[in-house]
Amino acid sequence: MRMSRFRQRPEHHLVGRIGWLRAAVLGANDGILSTGSLIVGVAAAAGTPHDVLIAGVAGLVAGAVSMAAGEYVSVSSQSDTEQADVSRERKELGENPEAELEELAEIYVKRGVDHALARQIAQQLMAKDALAAHARDELGISEQTIAHPVQAALTSAASFSVGAAMPLLMVVVSPPGMLVPIVSAACLGFLAFLGAIGARAGDANILRATLRVTFWGALAMALTAGIGKIVGTVV
Repeated sequence: MRMSRFRQRPEHHLVGRIGWLRAAVLGANDGILSTGSLIVGVAAAAGTPHDVLIAGVAGLVAGAVSMAAGEYVSVSSQSDTEQADVSRERKELGENPEAELEELAEIYVKRGVDHALARQIAQQLMAKDALAAHARDELGISEQTIAHPVQAALTSAASFSVGAAMPLLMVVVSPPGMLVPIVSAACLGFLAFLGAIGARAGDANILRATLRVTFWGALAMALTAGIGKIVGTVV
């Protein structure tokens, strides 16, 4: 009875979230950090609120386009490699199916399955879908992890824009004399929240993810504020 209930309970795995979660977290994090750092740097260089706002908006637009293009090109390269491997595997299956059967069986043997049973498993899997079996167990390519360039590009652009809008909002509501500390504090808060959300979505350690993203965010904004101050003083 207990075994029956166990079998009926659905399992929820997180590996299917890898593609969009990575792009979303990276895009939002970059949007907050790069735009916030740009705003802090320009403000530290004695820029007017109007100058800071223009720089922030320009950073949002340029960053969103850059993120989308970069993700599309990067993930497309991964997709091209996957498709080339699958095409090569399809050709090998057509030319020498027996050798491919032995190759698949050997994979299971290395995982601890008896050779006779491993061959039987390989035969049954290849009878159902030989290419899918080899793609999954030989190449490590599955429906859950396959590259999706358009999805990654759109997710990155959208999440970057949302992230970049947060420090821009702080520019609008902050008094001119308090722009740098308010934007810096708000960005660190946004980054910490984003780190926690990303960790929660991926079922990772929330504290470690939050501290990691906050530390690097503080370092980036401190550096840009310092450079902005130096440039503003020299100019």
